[in-house]
Amino acid sequence: MADKSTRCSLTLESKASSLEGLCQQVLGQLHAHEYTQDDVFAVHLALEEAFLNAVKHGNKMDPTKTVQVDFSVDQEKIEIAITDEGPGFNPKSVPDPRVGENLYRPEGRGLLLMGAYMDEVAYTQNGNQVVMARYRQRPES
Repeated sequence: MADKSTRCSLTLESKASSLEGLCQQVLGQLHAHEYTQDDVFAVHLALEEAFLNAVKHGNKMDPTKTVQVDFSVDQEKIEIAITDEGPGFNPKSVPDPRVGENLYRPEGRGLLLMGAYMDEVAYTQNGNQVVMARYRQRPES
């Protein structure tokens, strides 16, 4: 079992295809630190949602922009910060996708999933960075 913290900082092209290598790197560290499959699934889902939101909504699919991803993994938790070059947003302004007509709109589901699968989700004041954390689950004996 890896017994020390792993930190990494990546500047990625603002395109969906950058996601595969990012996931391999982050999830590889979770496996190296012997996180549970539930943890790996949760982080994978939240990472995909946050990165694609940065590309699509933050950077507006502009290939000249980048997405900054910083993460650290240790025996207790994983923290991920994803920053885009967009103007930011107010997460409270996104309608709840579980209510009324919002059920039929695609907006907001990713934010809901990130909040459901990560233990902590916070946005910077201007809303162009999300910082997420998940605490390690202990395997059942």
